[in-house]
Amino acid sequence: MNFRSFQVPYSVDEQYAKKAAYFSMEFAIHQPLKIYSGGLGFLAGSHLRSAYELRQNMVGIGILWKYGYYDQARNQDQTLQVTFMEKIHSYLEETDIKFQILIHDHPVWVKAYYLNPETFKSAPLFLLSTDLPENDYVSQTITHRLYDANVATKVAQFILLGIGGAKLIDELGFNPEVYHLNEAHGISAAFYLLNKFKSLEKVKEHLVFTTHTPEEAGNEKHDIYLCQKMSYFCGLSLDEVRRITGLKDDQFNHSLVALRFARKANGVSALHGVVSREMWSHYEGICPIISITNAQNWHYWADKQLYRSLEEKNDFSFDDRKKYLKKRAFEIVADQTGKLFNPNVFTIVWARRFAGYKRADMLSWDEEKFENLLANTKYPVQIIWAGKPYPLDYPAITQFNNLVQISKKYKNVSVLIGYELSLSKRLKQASDLWLNNPRVPREASGTSGMTASMNGSVNFSTDDGWIPEFINHGNNGFVVPKADYENMSVQEQDDYDLTKMYEILNQQILPLYYEQPDTWRQIMKNGMMDVRWQFDSNRMAHEYYELMYKAL
Repeated sequence: MNFRSFQVPYSVDEQYAKKAAYFSMEFAIHQPLKIYSGGLGFLAGSHLRSAYELRQNMVGIGILWKYGYYDQARNQDQTLQVTFMEKIHSYLEETDIKFQILIHDHPVWVKAYYLNPETFKSAPLFLLSTDLPENDYVSQTITHRLYDANVATKVAQFILLGIGGAKLIDELGFNPEVYHLNEAHGISAAFYLLNKFKSLEKVKEHLVFTTHTPEEAGNEKHDIYLCQKMSYFCGLSLDEVRRITGLKDDQFNHSLVALRFARKANGVSALHGVVSREMWSHYEGICPIISITNAQNWHYWADKQLYRSLEEKNDFSFDDRKKYLKKRAFEIVADQTGKLFNPNVFTIVWARRFAGYKRADMLSWDEEKFENLLANTKYPVQIIWAGKPYPLDYPAITQFNNLVQISKKYKNVSVLIGYELSLSKRLKQASDLWLNNPRVPREASGTSGMTASMNGSVNFSTDDGWIPEFINHGNNGFVVPKADYENMSVQEQDDYDLTKMYEILNQQILPLYYEQPDTWRQIMKNGMMDVRWQFDSNRMAHEYYELMYKAL
């Protein structure tokens, strides 16, 4: 295959003919390709799958992480152990493309690998690696660990994705009309394009940006002198960088620069769009920020047999399938924890990336209510937790380990490790209730509940991210009614949410499941139908072309 004048290797649908290059630090396309950490990757993976299904003229640009994010293992006492295992990807194709970029005024060799669209049914994906014998050891480590904790290494990773990715596109001869940054990690591409186009206006014509962060403190910032020293600005002087970016202080704010360099940006839910416009409104020179709500790929995630039973109106088959899915997933629970869960018992699952604002262990905060819930013989429950904390996020790791210790006291509580695509799907199939309780409005979108609904799980959530666009309380899911959070302390917000969650769980959800199974089944079905089109990533990928790319 000729990679020097690259065209997508499938016939392109005319309405998606405009060439787009999609930059992301992580892609969760399929279980064997472990180059992702959480929601950002799940989103990017679904986007590329839908781009393939819709026959869009798009390529993905990412990084081939030698050790992935990390492998979640256990210490002797079952607590979290972080391990780094080298990943082998023999299905990736070698390309003849190898080039150099400057990092820290030092030439670094970059090699490109190719994921063929037919391998995992995704748009073409090119992955960059510096783990080459031609490089010194420090340069090799740039592509070792996703989101490396070393600040200089992380900046080098951003340079590789942005400048390296933009240079790769030139090496491919792809000439995209749109450079789409999925988060601001790749904004160094704009400085490469500035050298190429010789005009900031030209750069803006080609650049669009998706922001996933609903609070300013969460946006990546690095010391501008470090960025300069690392060759982030493609030879521009600091005075020139300040002039074109409008930055006044010594912090290089990646998202702010992306919003000033892009022609258009989007938040990832209707609520996030509102929050983002408000958050950035006091800065000058910001591009328009619209909303395109995140979604997940139905063909990859949904249990087709469950949908078939729904369409055939065969309730016996529907119930039987859900019970089978639970039973199969409980084999994993038994294998990992030695606990035999019962498919006839109401199963609550909380599973996603561990981060403080997501409040993984919230149910356990009120010990009395938690004890009563687990000891309830009239309405028995089982609870499963799973998810990966960032390897150096010690509060999140402590939260995970506390849950492990709690689980040792109960036969009906388990904490699983290895939360990646395969386990994620199994846990959604295992769950009757998908629990999601971030502090409002800290979750930009959150997509795990979408794929839960695609597997016959009912969402129960605080009213954040995509949830306001989806849940009709008591009809297709359950939601904690919003309070006046802005005028509450964090403690007051936590207390309110926890009280409401237990009220709804004990007074509405559990009685419905056990006493009105027909009504419960209908709520499951309503969720499955409501998520089917509105939150399938084909809708999202189409909207990116219509609302972000085509107006160029």
